Amino acid sequence: MRLAAAAAPRVPSTAPENYTPKPLAERILRSRTALEGERKQVTVLFADIKGSMELIQGTDPEVARSILDPTVEAMMAAVHRYEGTVNKCLGDGIMALFGAPIAHEDHAVRARYAALAMQSAIRDMSETVRRRVGVEVQVRTGIHSGEVVVRTIGNDLTMDYDAIGMTTHLASRMEQLAVPGTIRMTADTLRLAEGLVQVKPLGPIPVEGVTRPVEIFELTAAAQGRTRLQASAAAGFTRFVGREHEMEALNAALERAHGAMGQVVGVVGEPGVGKSRLYYEFVHSHRALDWLVLESGSVSHGKATAYLPLIDLLKHYFQIESADDARRIRERITGKVLALDETLRPTLPAFLAMLDVPVDDPAWTEGEPAQRRKRTFDACRALLLREAQVQPTIVVLEDLHWMDSESLAFVDSLVESLPKAALLLLVNFRPEFRGKWSAKSYYTHIRIDPLPPLGAAELLRDRLGDDSSLRALRQMLIERTQAILFSSRKAPAR
Repeated sequence: MRLAAAAAPRVPSTAPENYTPKPLAERILRSRTALEGERKQVTVLFADIKGSMELIQGTDPEVARSILDPTVEAMMAAVHRYEGTVNKCLGDGIMALFGAPIAHEDHAVRARYAALAMQSAIRDMSETVRRRVGVEVQVRTGIHSGEVVVRTIGNDLTMDYDAIGMTTHLASRMEQLAVPGTIRMTADTLRLAEGLVQVKPLGPIPVEGVTRPVEIFELTAAAQGRTRLQASAAAGFTRFVGREHEMEALNAALERAHGAMGQVVGVVGEPGVGKSRLYYEFVHSHRALDWLVLESGSVSHGKATAYLPLIDLLKHYFQIESADDARRIRERITGKVLALDETLRPTLPAFLAMLDVPVDDPAWTEGEPAQRRKRTFDACRALLLREAQVQPTIVVLEDLHWMDSESLAFVDSLVESLPKAALLLLVNFRPEFRGKWSAKSYYTHIRIDPLPPLGAAELLRDRLGDDSSLRALRQMLIERTQAILFSSRKAPAR
């Protein structure tokens, strides 16, 4: 049920240009010519305030707006954070698209993270509203992935599109079925990023217009595996083949770093050639058994968030869990830093601030941004270098092409400090990325190409079997994929 006009939110409900952030709007307009007429795989998200009329019944219109406007704004902010597009503002809710008009290969992941961020923001907001006016604000969310054909994109960002099949209908139906405060989605969405989120199966349900019951799930949290490769590890990997020369180069860098001649290795290659798998196999090999391994990486939707890979790295190092509160985080940071080296005490404010723990140090809180930035870099660098004196250390930072500028600046500063440390820095990136340290004498560049036909054939025999009747199929797959084979997961049981 939609709100009465007197209590309608001030959030514009007309053209999307009124509520789309300018940088996002400019990207849409720049790419619209290439998008119009295209069939796109997208994820559709619906979210609304359940029982909005009942929520504000008998409430002064201005008070009602003070509740509803921030709620709708929070919904849209979560969508825009992950570069989704709010296609419609429906009064007390929104409809958003991920994957169009801005194309993203991980549109389903972005939609689910946006839904989780939305629920988190609304929970925080609801606590304040409940204390102020005694009202509980809850949002229900539905997600489904399918295809649409983009017809036109107007100057005001309105998008005319045709949904293929039940794309929009199923997303809307998931929203209607969701209990307030929860997120429901279809199996189609789950399959697109399986292992990256935690879900609760709810079983099949009949949906009008669909011949078979639809399998639905409740999205509960982000998965503990921080990357797609880590999420796949639980299911097991295919046999690792064809990277002998690359492993030899990594082993040589490891030997030099072990002698306190710090090294940086950059693996470059196109998406899907196995950059992450190469590092996974290396850090889990017997050669790295006595090394401390710290891993982090960038994500395509994280470039606008400062220090995101560094924050992830620190959470890994300090063993911070998602359920830990500020007190627990402070204890973990303080205890581990001071146990490592009492002289590192001045670094504590930087670590606490990065992990959203209140800092009571006036020198930190009253300092200029440039000073805090320098202290942050100094703290992270000092921590890693001191740890490397205790135990030789491998730091893995993946997907530098998606890394935010502040984290990249830290990588540059860390590289400068490597020569006398027992530290091996492993980075990878796509060919378009250029590091400032490529001319360093202690830098090793590894270009990783698709598997040669012999290695690709060996991998396919491992996945498909060695039956002679499959020879033509194996050859066709090698030719069609140019030997770029996504080999992180085991083949399904036949």
